[in-house]
Amino acid sequence: MSASRWLLLGAIFGGLSVGLGAFAAHGIDKVFVEKYAGLTRVVAGETIPLSKKFLNDFKTAAEYQMYHSLALLVVGLLAQRRLTSCLTIAGVSFTLGIVLFSGSLYILTLTGVTKWGMVTPLGGVAFLVGWCALATHAALGPDRHATSPTETPR
Repeated sequence: MSASRWLLLGAIFGGLSVGLGAFAAHGIDKVFVEKYAGLTRVVAGETIPLSKKFLNDFKTAAEYQMYHSLALLVVGLLAQRRLTSCLTIAGVSFTLGIVLFSGSLYILTLTGVTKWGMVTPLGGVAFLVGWCALATHAALGPDRHATSPTETPR
């Protein structure tokens, strides 16, 4: 994928995370209080309202989406110099991580279907793969990379 595509994805996911974070801060709490009235969960040995737990989970999804949107922007900026296989792996992994991790948390909290929680760790693993790929890109330096098959070095 080209540098401009990674930049575009980072900008879109970043903008969406701002909107979803604002939704979490200014309105979804009332929806959760109504939807999950009287339900509780035990978290760290403390019983808390499910609406509070799900609001925190929703905010975590938006937060991680923003962090990894910024990471996609970094991938795009680095790819402008030279798109490498490490950058491609990082970009794909960050994108998958956002969709799986944040997406599953959004769906879980909005629907109450807790089975979506099984998807969340897969997104976390994708995030870790992305960071490892980005670290590998940095460690190899500019001259020791395999070039992505779709682009030639400059």
